[in-house]
Amino acid sequence: MQHLLNLLLALSLLSTAYAATADEWRKRSIYQVITDRYALPQGADLTACDPAKQTFCGGTWSTIKDNLDYIQDAGFTAIWISPVSQNYEGPRTPYGDPYHGYWIADATQLNSRFGTADDLKALSDELHRRGMFLMVDVVVNNVMALDTNPDLSTFMFKDQSQYHSYCPIQWGNTTSEQNCWLGDTNVTLPDVNTQDPTVVSAYEQWIKALVQQFNIDGLRIDAAKHVNMDFWPKFCGAAGVYCIGEVFDADAGQALQWQGQQSLDAILNYPMYNALVQAFTIPGPQNMSAVSDMIQQIKQKSSDPTLLGNFLEDQDVPRWASLSVDPQSLWNPMIFNFMSDGIPIVYYGQEQGFNGNADPMNREPLWPSHYSNSTTYQLITKLNQLRNFLVNGTDDWVTSQIQVLSQTNEGIAFMKGDVVTVLTNIGSPPQNVTMSAHTSWSSGSSTTDILTCSQYAVGSNGSIEVAYAKGGVPVILVPDDKLDNSGLCGHAVAAATQQGSQSTFNNDNGASGGRVPVFVAGVLAVAAALWTGAL
Repeated sequence: MQHLLNLLLALSLLSTAYAATADEWRKRSIYQVITDRYALPQGADLTACDPAKQTFCGGTWSTIKDNLDYIQDAGFTAIWISPVSQNYEGPRTPYGDPYHGYWIADATQLNSRFGTADDLKALSDELHRRGMFLMVDVVVNNVMALDTNPDLSTFMFKDQSQYHSYCPIQWGNTTSEQNCWLGDTNVTLPDVNTQDPTVVSAYEQWIKALVQQFNIDGLRIDAAKHVNMDFWPKFCGAAGVYCIGEVFDADAGQALQWQGQQSLDAILNYPMYNALVQAFTIPGPQNMSAVSDMIQQIKQKSSDPTLLGNFLEDQDVPRWASLSVDPQSLWNPMIFNFMSDGIPIVYYGQEQGFNGNADPMNREPLWPSHYSNSTTYQLITKLNQLRNFLVNGTDDWVTSQIQVLSQTNEGIAFMKGDVVTVLTNIGSPPQNVTMSAHTSWSSGSSTTDILTCSQYAVGSNGSIEVAYAKGGVPVILVPDDKLDNSGLCGHAVAAATQQGSQSTFNNDNGASGGRVPVFVAGVLAVAAALWTGAL
């Protein structure tokens, strides 16, 4: 008996591992932060951060932890943070300092600029206490140096054979893109030889330990297409969590080959991002058919469209407000990302209308916004409330795939589950334009636009019609009988529910509490077996 008690005591001191699956991630919405730019410690100078200077501004894992209410109150159920590994430490480079976290030195060490191991663990613990997930950005493809013959002693891999020889990339040549070096001769990015068995083994051990030590729920993979594809199943298998990769390519066929059992769980949806830019930006080509065409391409070429990462902004593309001047041209495509297939991702500051055009100006500090309850923040909050309700309150909304009902030069209407979304690219000024579509709803049934709480009656043959006499406002229609317990438009909020012997409470943010960590379940099983033996 004493042996059993000693074992249980030892097990209780170990970290729990949540091992979040792809299926769990598809139910989440993600808020992306650059760790250095999200929040400052109390008493810091709030006016000192100039993104043009490309240097550190003072954000840390602790300051993220201390300011999670802003993210959770908007309904997000996960955050994605900058890489946590040690970065280049040395004189300022021609491109500034590694405030962004992507200039890796030794991947096995933490970035002391962002805090300690205890700080990162505290952030993870606080997220899980709130029912939220933690996604960490990881850089595997390369390290960072200032020339083509760097001192390897500061890196995780210290043998020359563990790197590809220097060569500039020949774009369009897959071998060159995977084996040659990103960067330039001012800041080189020595390419790690991920075909080398010693590298593969070391990376697997590192990522497994990192995920377990800090209870990481998912990984965003930087520069995924610059690594040989057969590396990823082994790496992500060792991690044991959802992996989504950056595949910077507008071509659906080229990009989506990186999703599936042969590679990664999912990719960031750059093909759809480019289609949304073509369709909604003002000024812009206003090519709405780009979106409907891309929907069909993704259906054909994606192993699972509901796992893809939907976004309008990130650290590598211009802020939407720098591309498009009309607020409706942001809100319409943003709603597409929440109500279509895939996981919605919002880059910090998008909700505040930031307009930095490109690196480094699209990496602004968030604190000058005073974390205000802006119109876009309020819209995102409502979208998260609806999506979280649909995820938790229906059997199949999140896994059902969207069907395009109609598309014109000015708009698109689509259906996912029992929800119809109607979007337009005309912008804010009123126009004598209507958008109509035929749905599967019964004639005369009543629906509600959850954005305005206005009633829409369904016409003959399930027809609906949206007029833009007051401007290009998006519409999300939900049958009234499907809104019970949603808390939207006057409907009551669901109370706590009892499932078997385990009580589960659905939080306002849609995250379900009461999930038993994988590690804990294993401990209980071992304890039960030993207890039986002891008896």
